[in-house]
Parts: sequence; structure tokens; C-alpha cells
Amino acid sequence: MSLTVPNDLLDRARAGEIDDAAFVACVRDSLPYAWSLISELVQQRDTSGAEFADNHVPPPSEEARGQLLRCLASDAMRGALERHFGVRLAFQNCHRVAVFDPAATEALRDFVTPRAQILNQQPELVDC
Repeated sequence: MSLTVPNDLLDRARAGEIDDAAFVACVRDSLPYAWSLISELVQQRDTSGAEFADNHVPPPSEEARGQLLRCLASDAMRGALERHFGVRLAFQNCHRVAVFDPAATEALRDFVTPRAQILNQQPELVDC
């Protein structure tokens, strides 16, 4: 299961749309590793003023890796986090998350190219 959904949120979803704030809170509470990593990258990018900040450290456990994969593989979760933080997210391998300033279109394009993906491959990451 991707998210642990509280009953009241499930009831609200059954009755109609839910707002981003409620959904983002569910993601934060359900996927704490993914939330923490993305939050830290947002803070790094904001502090540095760089076009993007990215992570090069593999997750500490398979559970953490699973959280990251579930979070970034979901269009709904990714979109809600992008709106919440005011960034663009990109992802390579099993852990290289990048947080981009929305205006950094060239840097984002470079990050998501097949060339960048190939250059990011390492033997120890084949089964990640």
C-alpha cells in the first residue's frame, strides 16, 4: 500500500474531491523518509539559490527506498508535492531525487536526458 489513509480522509474522498493540504499531510505521514528527503532538498536549494539540489546517498533501508519509489512514481503524489513546495521534482535510479526551481528548465532538461541516466549508472545500483 502506498499511503496509510485516515478514515476521515477516505470518507471525504468518497464524498468528493479533497484538497492538496489534506493529501500532502497524508503523504507526509505515510512516507516519512520520502517527505524528509524532499523537504531537505527543497531547503538546500532555497538556501543555496542554485537551480537544483539533488541527493546522491542511497536510502538507508529497503523500506525507505520503497517510500521514495512510491512517492515519485505516483503522478498525484509528485504533483501535490511540487505544488506544495513550489518546485519541480525529477528522479533517477532508486534514490537520486532532484528538486528544481520551476524556472530552471534547461537544468531540468539536462537532468532527465537518457545521457544523464546512463552517466548516473553505477554497478552497485543495478539492483536498487
